[in-house]
Amino acid sequence: MENFVVSARKYRPATFDTVVGQQSITNTLKNAIKTGHLAQAFLFCGPRGVGKTTCARILAKTINCFNRTESIEACDECESCKSFNEGQSLNVHELDAASNNSVDDIRNLVDQVRFAPQLGSHKVYIIDEVHMLSNAAFNAFLKTLEEPPKHAIFILATTEKHKIIPTILSRCQIFDFNRIQIEDIAHHLGGIAEKENIKAEEDALHIIAQKADGALRDALSMFDQIVSFSGNNMTYEHVIENLNILDYDYYFKVTDLLITNKIPETLMVYNEILNKGFDGHNFIVGLGEHLRNLLVSKDAITVNLLEVGANIKEKYLNQSKSADGHFLLKALSLCNQADLQFKGAKNQRLLIELCLMQMCSITNGGLGTTVEKKNDGFKVAANIKPGSKNVEFTENQSKKTVASSDKLKNAEEKPLPVSTATLHEKQPPQAPPPSVGEQPRAIPSGKRRIPTVSASLGAMLNEKPQAEQANEANENADTGSELSEEFSDEQLMKAWSELMDQFEKEGKEGSSLVTSAMRERAPVREGNLIKMLVENKSQEEEVLIFRPDMHDVLRSKLKNSLVTIEVTINRDLTERKAYTDAEKFQKMIDRNPSLLTLKQKLDLDFI
Repeated sequence: MENFVVSARKYRPATFDTVVGQQSITNTLKNAIKTGHLAQAFLFCGPRGVGKTTCARILAKTINCFNRTESIEACDECESCKSFNEGQSLNVHELDAASNNSVDDIRNLVDQVRFAPQLGSHKVYIIDEVHMLSNAAFNAFLKTLEEPPKHAIFILATTEKHKIIPTILSRCQIFDFNRIQIEDIAHHLGGIAEKENIKAEEDALHIIAQKADGALRDALSMFDQIVSFSGNNMTYEHVIENLNILDYDYYFKVTDLLITNKIPETLMVYNEILNKGFDGHNFIVGLGEHLRNLLVSKDAITVNLLEVGANIKEKYLNQSKSADGHFLLKALSLCNQADLQFKGAKNQRLLIELCLMQMCSITNGGLGTTVEKKNDGFKVAANIKPGSKNVEFTENQSKKTVASSDKLKNAEEKPLPVSTATLHEKQPPQAPPPSVGEQPRAIPSGKRRIPTVSASLGAMLNEKPQAEQANEANENADTGSELSEEFSDEQLMKAWSELMDQFEKEGKEGSSLVTSAMRERAPVREGNLIKMLVENKSQEEEVLIFRPDMHDVLRSKLKNSLVTIEVTINRDLTERKAYTDAEKFQKMIDRNPSLLTLKQKLDLDFI
């Protein structure tokens, strides 16, 4: 029976050009050989299975080759190359630092360095897993590493660069190996499959490449495993079954259910996934990756970020057309929260199910509305996506919409009072609901205004609905009052004083903080804008709560509907608070000097 050689050894690169995914490093090493600018020490660092030791061996072989090619590759024909290929070269020494990490091991290595090579120009010492050396061994190695003989070259390889002491790093040329790209791994596996007469689907090779996480050696090991399982016909189903990977189809199915708000069906699919033995954490992480791929599929610029096969990419492009960008961003945020909370949750299944239900509810009335006639009233429906099922609101809300439509038409002809939220950003005009005789009209989802984080919390909470503002404007128009009279500073201060008295008389909860802020500093007027300075966040929040009432009183007393209050925290006016007993007593003395006399007469002291 012929001895089987694993693909990781059988197809190990023998030249710089056959190294996968590290072109920048191999080009640098070839130019160094060509120009004769070889350092005395190299440090190759990076993740596992990316070609560190392979590049070290190729470099050692190429340095001592007698007949290098024009592309600076070993000829494989000279005596030095043949001895290297047979494993009998006396010019290349490999040391495993994981098992030879003591001072004695490094001392033996140093003793060998002083002997010149018998064949070739250099002796190359490859020390693998160099981070495993002890501190004493590192220190014993320093002098030789810094000033070796001319014929000696050291190549150190490690997966944990941070464990190497800085004095070693400063004596080496450092090369950082990157994780190999999925496309490069899949292409390399495809070439090996052709050489081995194995029929492999492109999607199957991409799944192996993704599972390898940038390590070519891991990909080759999985490739051998699946070949043993499936024979010479490797399919996508064989790969996901053998490697226990959740199928793409599940994620596409779950996403379709999330978009159409089907909570029961979504939970049943998740239950099926758990019954097949898949972990809930892996599922939510994979769902987040799936939603991310849908998001990048929505633009031709980012579609190249998809690292999947051609068939799967086509599925992503089709599904991305039915998934709104707002939904994808919100769903990604929910997936990220579930990922972070999973390990700390006691009921992890409930956490994922709650996350799925929240994602199902994102498009429920959220992405634009249409209004259509129904019997004697209206039903307001949410356009989840083109052609999707609508969600009805309550009939009472529909009747209110019809009742307010006539007043809104009249209010369009006259400017509305300035909303309190316009201090932070300009509200775009919103179209009024259609009357009974009009055709249904959809509001484009792209023109929906999403409140920004910078908007004040109080302004967002206390801003009156636009329909209510329209009603107020309409009532003012009916009475014939202009509500835009000019007022003086004296009139403002009088109205300001009456407003404070009214708050104190009513005695509402929280009004004391507002009146305190109003009394401490007079308002600053800039036309119809009244700037109110407060000391801290608590005062600001209370003022924002009472600001609608303050607007009503001031606008009524000053007969000007454009009066608006702006609340600002003035850090410069905030006094430093007393913390120690001595500081507190000093504050008391400043207000009442007789306390100092009392303290001295009674011989009092701080406890």
